[in-house]
Amino acid sequence: MKTKKLPERLCLGCQTVMPKKAMVRIVRSPEGEYAVDATGKMPGRGAYICPKAECLAAAQKSKGLERSFKSKVPVEVYEQLKAEIMTLGSAEAEVQS
Repeated sequence: MKTKKLPERLCLGCQTVMPKKAMVRIVRSPEGEYAVDATGKMPGRGAYICPKAECLAAAQKSKGLERSFKSKVPVEVYEQLKAEIMTLGSAEAEVQS
């Protein structure tokens, strides 16, 4: 019996390949709006990043999101991502304790 292969994605910050479910998806809609996609099913172009603040900082410094979306990413998007990552980090800490 074949096992189902889990989809993997590359983090734009640390360049590590991880399972898609363990990462945060950022999506640019066809209208050009950016959002954090918690469900992974929003329409539009997606990019993935580890749920770590240092990966977000590395992606911002290297302009990883800009390359992925082929357009300028507003500072507000990075702030929204940082807030989302902080929320995920605190939820993980609660689960571990």
